[in-house]
Amino acid sequence: MHRAVFALAFLTPVATASANDSRIERTLKQLDPDARFEQVCDLEAARRISKDRAYRPERAIVSALGEPTIAATTMSGTGGAFKSKGQWYQFSFTCRTSPDHMQVHSFSYQIGEPIPQEKWETHGLWR
Repeated sequence: MHRAVFALAFLTPVATASANDSRIERTLKQLDPDARFEQVCDLEAARRISKDRAYRPERAIVSALGEPTIAATTMSGTGGAFKSKGQWYQFSFTCRTSPDHMQVHSFSYQIGEPIPQEKWETHGLWR
């Protein structure tokens, strides 16, 4: 899923996302619902993880290491990855959104182990 959809991954750094919320919203509305679902969960993962002062996520991809499970407005998985301070980390998550996938109603996550650099290319992760 993530290899086909990177519309927002390069739109704006996580640190300035709130300053560009209207721009992000306009971009999200242009995406098909499945792509939008993944993108809002990617953004929410980065926002939530950034509240943990041990990490400064630059990017988060909920489908980096494996396809998430989707049931109506809930997406969950164990194959998320985020990049912080030059290192990629695995995370598991559950993301519940509005029916149009424009708003996240709840998001929970568990940070896992660092992803070894030799596995980055295999999963489409960049330096």
